[in-house]
Amino acid sequence: MEITLKGDKEFEEIPSLKTKALRINLNENIYGTFAEIGAGQETVRHFFRAGGGSGTIAKAMSAYDKDFSDAIYGIEDDGRYVTEARLRKMLSHEINLIEERIIREKHPNKMFFAFANTVATIDFAKKYKGHGWVGIKYQIEPEQEYNEIILHLRFRENDARLQQETLGILGTNLIYGAYYKHHEPKKLLRYLYDHLDKDQIEIDTINFSGPAFENVDNRLMSLQLVKNSMTDAIMFAADGNNVLPAKVLYKKNILALRGSFRPVTKVNIDMYEKSYEMFVKENKVDVDNTQVVFEITLSNLRAEGEIDEQDFMDRAKLLCSLGHTVLISNFQEYYKLVEYFSQYSKNRMGLSMGVNNLVDIFDEKYYRHLSGGILEAFGKLFFKDLRVYLYPMENEDGTVTNSENLKVHPRMKELYKFFKYNGKVVDITDYDHSILSIFSRTVLKAISEGNDGWESMLPEGVAKIIKEKCLFGYEAEEVMHKK
Repeated sequence: MEITLKGDKEFEEIPSLKTKALRINLNENIYGTFAEIGAGQETVRHFFRAGGGSGTIAKAMSAYDKDFSDAIYGIEDDGRYVTEARLRKMLSHEINLIEERIIREKHPNKMFFAFANTVATIDFAKKYKGHGWVGIKYQIEPEQEYNEIILHLRFRENDARLQQETLGILGTNLIYGAYYKHHEPKKLLRYLYDHLDKDQIEIDTINFSGPAFENVDNRLMSLQLVKNSMTDAIMFAADGNNVLPAKVLYKKNILALRGSFRPVTKVNIDMYEKSYEMFVKENKVDVDNTQVVFEITLSNLRAEGEIDEQDFMDRAKLLCSLGHTVLISNFQEYYKLVEYFSQYSKNRMGLSMGVNNLVDIFDEKYYRHLSGGILEAFGKLFFKDLRVYLYPMENEDGTVTNSENLKVHPRMKELYKFFKYNGKVVDITDYDHSILSIFSRTVLKAISEGNDGWESMLPEGVAKIIKEKCLFGYEAEEVMHKK
């Protein structure tokens, strides 16, 4: 057993990889197949070396050649091999073979599994670090319906051999966790990094399914990925399900709106609709290739230093119910968000924001950690083909602040003028003046205190969802009467 420091105070014992593999091998009822493509047979190697694998390993294979792989698992519609669809085909195919070839009457207590991965390691030019899909389909009771854990990873190391070894460690952790930590899925997630560092591998998507995980909300599990610094951002599609960011953002024109959306108000939607109308009219923007993203930073998900998970769920449900794609990120600064998008697309991008957000961008305190300070940050932010769409703010005296009259720190004035007059910041002019006085915090306070009138501040249908699902602390009248 290895001893590792957890936090500043407590110690936790982490089983060695050999101990994990041996425990699986010595369980006479665990029996299955290893199918690994693209990075050697690194996972099954741990189980062979641990000993006692003859009763556990039904088969270990690696269909490296594309023609052989296609002959076994079929041809993908997009012709690609490192995809979720490919992984799922691998898992289903291998489980079906076990079911066909092993007689249940002879082995009534066997719990079958199929472990698979399809991976591309770093290329020779070291331009693309590589990524892959890893998963396990398995039973925790004989003849029970199968459970699945499927994840997507990105390699952060710059050596193919190291990436292979990292993959083998992750695979061993996944199989061990699937059998012995399935009742604690949040811990299972953290244990995937046993004997690994965060700078070796990034897990940016994970989904649990099956009877063992019927009470698991995959959106909350994805939140743990960001919370535990396993990835910088996770994404939910309009249907509310986890989705791979690369799949949604690849080569797209991207328009992003950052906010607390607590809850989403008429102002948020007006900002989105008006900036979208302007964005799709831009040069180099293809309306059919445009992706809008509503982004919530992790700092906005914290309450008294901890993430309020229910609060997060309320926001995600509302935005997804309105048909929007949601990104949860670790990015406090906008330039990091733009850098993140730039991993997937070099096409024109847009940021839609309010006056206060733009003023914050020109605050030097956010860039003290950069050797080049605010100039370095702005170089990263505006070097890309990017434009800011600015939504105005109504002042207490009824006047409106926009890009022409907003005030930044005196030292930042010339820098602001440079970007403003080079067309990097443009005003949203066709806005709804009647709603400028609406703020999320006002609505939230009214909801929590049981006041009336907040419904009119929200987009159509949102108030109904909040009431039906008792979001943001809303209490139905019958509950309040009982109190």
